[in-house]
Amino acid sequence: MSRVGAALRRDVVGGVLLTVAALIALVWANSPWSQAYETMRTTAFGPAGWHLHLTLHGWAADGLLAVFFFLVGNELKQEFTHGELRHPRRAALPVVAAVAGAVAPALVFAAVNAGRGELSAGWGIPMATDVAFAVAVLAMVGRGLPPALRTFLLTLAVVDDLVAIVVIAVFYAGALSWAPLVAAIALLAAFGLLQTRAAARLPVRVPGWAVGVPLAVAIWALVHASGVHATIAGAAMGLLMRARAAPGESEDPSHRAERLLRPVTAAVVLPVFALMAAGVSFRTGGLFTSTVAIGVILGLVAGKVVGIAGGAWLTAALTPAELNPGLSWWDILGLAQLAGIGFTVSLLMAELSYSADEHLVEDAKGGVLAGSAAAVVLGTVTLSIRAARYRRAHPPS
Repeated sequence: MSRVGAALRRDVVGGVLLTVAALIALVWANSPWSQAYETMRTTAFGPAGWHLHLTLHGWAADGLLAVFFFLVGNELKQEFTHGELRHPRRAALPVVAAVAGAVAPALVFAAVNAGRGELSAGWGIPMATDVAFAVAVLAMVGRGLPPALRTFLLTLAVVDDLVAIVVIAVFYAGALSWAPLVAAIALLAAFGLLQTRAAARLPVRVPGWAVGVPLAVAIWALVHASGVHATIAGAAMGLLMRARAAPGESEDPSHRAERLLRPVTAAVVLPVFALMAAGVSFRTGGLFTSTVAIGVILGLVAGKVVGIAGGAWLTAALTPAELNPGLSWWDILGLAQLAGIGFTVSLLMAELSYSADEHLVEDAKGGVLAGSAAAVVLGTVTLSIRAARYRRAHPPS
């Protein structure tokens, strides 16, 4: 089992599982058995209280994906504590690139769909870079590339996801129910107190998971009942994790949680969500005629490049921030192309943007898949050329 867990922590393995699940969903949704696929994803179960009678797809999007967002928030906390984000000048370039790389695709989508009423609601769809996919592709094609490029991508993608989290919380929240929201905030405060070093030194014999897991489930249920998208609960708890070990601890809670949950996320959470969300029926048409699909494709393919590469270049030109001396601007261009992979969060945004119109959801998802595929091709070509050049310049001894 330890070997399986180690394999599932590898970027390439997680990306392959995610791709396979997405391909299964695509083939199934466009096969003679498409009705069985739709029946499967719309089968509902769960208690009626607190709006927890959800479809299988709902449990994947609201429940399982909260675990993924927990890891995103947790990784952000580690970056703030130990990584690039604790050094403002060193972090400035990828942080600005991430923000610009989220804003530019939204502006591209908004321009394509300007004056088209409800169609313009999908501006948030092309904003986010899929961390798992992008890092997996970089791992597959990046042999010979400087390690600093992966750090740049991770910082960019984590900040990018933070922007997406804020967008979901602010613009995609339903009608708020204040009582469960206040209760959720109170329990989040308790969750944060449990992460302090003082709490870690208490002579409590109860294992941390025995308290933390039920508390996390309660927080998730309360946030879901409040009308705020439940994935926000996962992100908030991840940001509250303690990323420094207390005296007597062999490992801090943040890294311990990542070690335990990353294999589960790679093997279950993201593949199941992809299976539930990526089943786009291309028989509905619209991929090359719908302005929703076109806006998403252009946002992911062109907007990401302009935002990330342009934002990073302008920041380096106009401020004291500078590019890592081991990287070139051609590397950043390839990375910006790869950042157009907008799978997981983009599919979620598509469903949140057009929840009342299934045809628009299909068009948006088709645009996500087409734009992400184009980003994979463009990024792979550019980064493969760069990797080959680095290998020629520094041949293995």
